[in-house]
Amino acid sequence: MTSDVLSLIRKNMDTFSKRQRAIANFIMDNYDKAAFMTAGRLGRAINVSESTVVRFAAELGYEGYPEMQRALQEVIRNKLTSIQRIEVTNDRLGSGDILSAVMQSDIEKLRLSMDTVDHEQFRAAVEQIVAARRIYILGLRSSTAIAGFLGFYFNLLFENVTLVHTTSVSEMFEQVLHIGPGDLMIGVSFPRYSSRTVKIMQFARDRGADVLAITDSEASPLCPLAGTCLLAKSDMVSFIDSLVAPLSLVNALIVAVGRELGKDISGTFTELEKIWAEYGVYENVGPVE
Repeated sequence: MTSDVLSLIRKNMDTFSKRQRAIANFIMDNYDKAAFMTAGRLGRAINVSESTVVRFAAELGYEGYPEMQRALQEVIRNKLTSIQRIEVTNDRLGSGDILSAVMQSDIEKLRLSMDTVDHEQFRAAVEQIVAARRIYILGLRSSTAIAGFLGFYFNLLFENVTLVHTTSVSEMFEQVLHIGPGDLMIGVSFPRYSSRTVKIMQFARDRGADVLAITDSEASPLCPLAGTCLLAKSDMVSFIDSLVAPLSLVNALIVAVGRELGKDISGTFTELEKIWAEYGVYENVGPVE
């Protein structure tokens, strides 16, 4: 089932009944708000019944309204400006309990990611990382946090990790200049997707390196460039992105890689503990006097 619901609506516009056409026109004109409306609320907005909205989704080929709604959300994720994000969030949250609403949304994204994660792709990613001659990690904008977290722990596990710094495009290419066969590029990006990340991943692929994408959807521009694609749901919370599910996915990736390395990682941390103790890296907290 195609996720481009807007194109699907345009294609079938001439076949719709009068009420279906009213639904279609409302969605086309207000896609940013319609994507987050329940079937009942959408129906009330245009004076049709909830069941009519549900049948409209079925007419388009979806199993139900929730599936059509998710498809619409996927399509608009990279289209919304920061101002539109704020408007959508204010409309969804209203004047209710923001703390509970945001945390509940994060829980839902974790659940959806658990239900949809491809375990074969996950295992393939672990094998690629362990086997790589050199690992390059790239994440821009809000994805910088995920890339930096991954880079921090991979630098403890491997001697061959480069965290690409988010400088100008030309300087980023300079940092990956020597990438080639046997190397691995890990690209991290979530809506709104960074064109710079896409360009660097394409360069890595063209140079013969393996490419691993960590993103939110198969519709992401990163997936066609990657041999392996790990998906975690992110969500728009006002003008920011929720990265709870992506961070959980990365946590699992780090743990799985560590277990794959086995005794090698134990030796690394044994040595680190000795160094930390010798140079007083961490303060020991004693009883308060």
